[in-house]
Amino acid sequence: MSLRDRLLGFRDSVLSNPGFQRFAAVFPLTRPIARKRAGALFDLCAGFVYSQILLACVRLRLLDQLAAGPIGVAELASRLKLPVTSMQLLLDAAMALELVQRRSRQRYGLGKLGAELHGNPSVSAMIEHHAMLYGDLQDPVALLRGECSAGRLAGYWPYAKGGATAELSSDAVAPYTALMAASQPMITQQLLHTYSFREHRCLLDVGGGDGAFIAAVADAAPQLRCVLFDLPAVAAKADARFAASGLASRAAAVGGSFLTDPLPQGADVISLVRVIHDHDDAAAMTLLRAVRAALPDNGTVVVAEPITGVRGTEAIGDAYFAFYLLAMGSGKPRTFVQFRQMLEAAGFDGIRLLPGAMPLVTSVITGRCVPKMC
Repeated sequence: MSLRDRLLGFRDSVLSNPGFQRFAAVFPLTRPIARKRAGALFDLCAGFVYSQILLACVRLRLLDQLAAGPIGVAELASRLKLPVTSMQLLLDAAMALELVQRRSRQRYGLGKLGAELHGNPSVSAMIEHHAMLYGDLQDPVALLRGECSAGRLAGYWPYAKGGATAELSSDAVAPYTALMAASQPMITQQLLHTYSFREHRCLLDVGGGDGAFIAAVADAAPQLRCVLFDLPAVAAKADARFAASGLASRAAAVGGSFLTDPLPQGADVISLVRVIHDHDDAAAMTLLRAVRAALPDNGTVVVAEPITGVRGTEAIGDAYFAFYLLAMGSGKPRTFVQFRQMLEAAGFDGIRLLPGAMPLVTSVITGRCVPKMC
C-alpha cells in the first residue's frame, strides 16, 4: 500500500468516526467545514427532490410569469391553477434553490438562478426531457448489472439501436430533432466563441439535425458554403429550414447514414457537434474514418463534445453523461486522450483541445488530416 493510500485510509477512518463528527460540528475552527460538508452530503441525498421542484417550475412556466415583474402568491396561484397553499409551497422551495426571490409587498420575482434559466430556454428543454431519464434510472443497480430492458431513452433516440437507421420516418426522428434544436444555441455559442470558420470555404456538418448549427455558422462566416448530412428524414427538415431562412443558395442537406453511406465530398472542414459521445467505439471509428475519407489532405475536423477529465466538468462528465448514456444504451463519455487516440487512428494529427470559456457546456477538439500516401 502506498503512502498516499495509507494517508487517505487514515482520513477516511477519522471522517467516518461519529465522535470526530460530533467534535467537528461544535469546535469553532472546524464547524464551518463540517456544516459545508454536511450540506453537500444532504444535497446528494435530496438532489432528486430539487430536480422535481425545478421540473415543476418549468412545466408551470413559473419563471415566465415572474419575468414580467413581481407577482403575489394569490395571483400566481390563479394564473397557474394551483391551490394557494401549494403555490406558496412551491415558491418557498424555489426560493431555497435561488430560482425565486421575495420582493416588496409580499410579491415574488426571479432569483439569480431563475433569471439565468429564464434566459436559457435550451436548459428548460433538457429539464423537461429528463423526466424520461429519471424513469430509466429508477433502479440504477439493475441498470449497472444489465438486467433492465431498453427504457424510454433508447426509444427516444432510435438511431442508437443501429439497424436500418436511414429508413427512420419523420415522426420517429421528430422528438429528438426538436430537442437537439432547442439545446443547440448554448453549444453553438461556445463553439463559435472557441473556433472561427472564416478561414474555410466549405463546411460539412455531419449529424447536423435540423440545421440550427449551420444557420448560426453561416451568419458568422458569410463566405462559407455549407452542407448538412443526416438521416434522410432529418435532412428534409434541414432543407425546409434553409429554404425558410433564405439560406438555400448557400446551404444544402444530404440524407444518409454515416455508418453505411459515404459522406459528401468537397468540404475543407467537417464538424461533428454532439455526434460521437452517444455512439460506441466501433460506430465512432466508422464515422471518423468516413470523415477522413471525405476531407482533402490538410482538411480540418472540428469536434464539439462533452468530455471527461477537464477540471470543473467531473460531475457532468463522469456522473451525468456516464449514466445518461448507460440508460440510453449507446455511447460513453471519453477523455481528450481517448478522442486523440481515435482521431489519430482515423488519420488525423495536430490534434488540439482548444481552451473554451465554458467546458461544462462543451469542449472543442480540432485535428488536421494526415496526407494520404500515393
